[in-house]
Amino acid sequence: MKRKLLVLLALGLVMAFSTSALAADVKFSGNFYAAGMYQDKTYSIKDYGNSTAFYYQRLRVRAEFAVSPSLSLITRFDVMERAWGAPRIDPDNFSTFIGDVDSAGSISENENIAFDWAYIRYASPIGVFTVGYQEDLAWGTKFADWSRPAGKIAWAYNFGGVTLMADVAKLLELSSTAKLQTPWTDADIDKYSVAAKYTWKGGEAGMQVFYLRNAATRGIADFKSEIYGVIPYAIAKFGPITVEAEVDYYWGNLADDDTTGYKLKMDSLGIYIDALADLGMFYAGGTFAYLAGDKNLIDDINNAGTVTMMAGGKDWMPCLIMFNFDRTYWAGTIDAPIPDFGIMYNAWFYQGRVGVRPIPALDLGASLSYAHADKELFPGMKKDYGWELDVTANYKITNNLSYMLGVGYLWTGKYWRGDETDLDVQDNYLVINKLTLTF
Repeated sequence: MKRKLLVLLALGLVMAFSTSALAADVKFSGNFYAAGMYQDKTYSIKDYGNSTAFYYQRLRVRAEFAVSPSLSLITRFDVMERAWGAPRIDPDNFSTFIGDVDSAGSISENENIAFDWAYIRYASPIGVFTVGYQEDLAWGTKFADWSRPAGKIAWAYNFGGVTLMADVAKLLELSSTAKLQTPWTDADIDKYSVAAKYTWKGGEAGMQVFYLRNAATRGIADFKSEIYGVIPYAIAKFGPITVEAEVDYYWGNLADDDTTGYKLKMDSLGIYIDALADLGMFYAGGTFAYLAGDKNLIDDINNAGTVTMMAGGKDWMPCLIMFNFDRTYWAGTIDAPIPDFGIMYNAWFYQGRVGVRPIPALDLGASLSYAHADKELFPGMKKDYGWELDVTANYKITNNLSYMLGVGYLWTGKYWRGDETDLDVQDNYLVINKLTLTF
């Protein structure tokens, strides 16, 4: 009899714990888009390259499991991120090794299903702690942001309008593990940062300071990188006008060779300013951005940084063709002696834009942009990236469903031909239409 009671008690405990777990609140949100793109040229040099046209889609789902008011598990995953009918990428693609550019999964996994986030959020009396794979490499405005998941431990504490933050992130690990046997020790990329932000009714301002240590290549070439950065920003609203600005300043050793003692220093600056006047039916705005180029290609100071360490980032996409990461991700690099990877680098950028909302559901916009290089990559080369005119129409079909049609035309500059000055460039244009569902 006692044994039966113990069995019943054990079953009761299992049921109790199971019921508690099943009672956790689950909240889902996300978006789905399906789009079609036509790009007239895949090469910037005259008489080279062809056109391309295709459809593509992605489903992104965020799920939050609320275990208690102060404790939750948060996940995010992407499903069927692929071009319709296109060949699937080789599962052994290099992204299997380092992950897709904006995902914790590989390109092959994203074509099926890839989890990007899985982390615990605990709101304690001394601050909010988050532990696990979560968003990183994004701060302030969208300028120079890369929004990529990383394994991270983060802390944030809010009092009044002030938020204090600190985190440590593992961006890459090449030390020996069960999945990858290597002879290297301490071969990884780590990032440490502290930040503070103040929020008020009309805006916010903050500053982040970080230290990035890249020792991933020490087993191949005996050097490492140690980069420091400071990123102040502000976003403020003055009546109908919204202004945002950000400064990115990086310094340190881009390459520090342990064997020879050689050091390549980094000293680079980026500036971003944007203003938008929203007058109800009409709006107008402008953008200025600057990213330093290298003053002297043969000295021991790099003023331009790297494409990932001092660039416009993938989140900031001011045009449909020029400096647009999404276009590059789906249609690929626009080839030339200097390829266009869709990321602003070594450039001055200027844009003016206007728009009208004839009815609440319809937004018609147009922008004119111009960019030129800050410094020459080769003696005597031209600096102009080109002029671009973009026209877009966004129509809100329902509260959760919208349709966008955009046309961009690029008067290609001669920068892309590099030092091959005998080549002629060719203009390019793009047409995109996109259906987006949010939930």
